[in-house]
Amino acid sequence: MTPEELEIEFRDAVERVNSHTAPFPADFLLRLYAYYKKATNDYGRPNSKKQIINAFKTNALFQVQDISQDQAKQEYINLVKNYFLYRK
Repeated sequence: MTPEELEIEFRDAVERVNSHTAPFPADFLLRLYAYYKKATNDYGRPNSKKQIINAFKTNALFQVQDISQDQAKQEYINLVKNYFLYRK
């Protein structure tokens, strides 16, 4: 897959998540959050009002620190595809 194709597929996956109206499981959201932040090179600090949520987000970011931006995009895409494929 070319970098352009990967970017298009990533943006489509992001749009699919953003347009979904039902709540997602918390563990799924944390993985999406980490891969999205890594994929977009957004290294800002988590800014939830609840400290425990910030701690979970920070932990999720630590878990993806050793992958590339393109790997993060692909993992995000894979998560979204699998979620929508297997949800009922």
